[in-house]
Amino acid sequence: MDPDDPVIRRAGAHDADSIAELTRVAYTKWVPVIGRKPRPMTVDYAVAVTFHRFDLLYCSSSLAGLIETVAEGDCLLIENVAVHPAFQGRGFGRALIAHAERLAAGAGFGRVRLYTNKMFEVNIALYESLGFLIEREELLHDWALVHMSKPLPVSSSGDH
Repeated sequence: MDPDDPVIRRAGAHDADSIAELTRVAYTKWVPVIGRKPRPMTVDYAVAVTFHRFDLLYCSSSLAGLIETVAEGDCLLIENVAVHPAFQGRGFGRALIAHAERLAAGAGFGRVRLYTNKMFEVNIALYESLGFLIEREELLHDWALVHMSKPLPVSSSGDH
């Protein structure tokens, strides 16, 4: 195995600081676009890691990306996907979303859902290219969330 091949592992409570730092670095570029910190930059990850699943993508020994998921009714919600700027453009975001889709299908979920700020147009285009469809827009204060989902083939074995 090539040491530069990405490896995904499940996070634990001891990873909360690394998760917070990666999220901060990955989302900083959006602050000037929306005029405030995006929600993932304001989360207490020491708490979030106890309630949500986090999977971390490493390239060599560096934390390159993460995906945060949570079971929500009949679907798996992707709460956060972030790739460190130094590792962007290598397909790691796509790999993390594919990982979440495998987790969801394996657990018997019929779809994966996510949401993003309407002003993050490049993210919306990426999600659409991966088969996500826009379900609706939700107006919040002076900005809008775009809710998207993707149907999945359901595994015959698996529990929520």
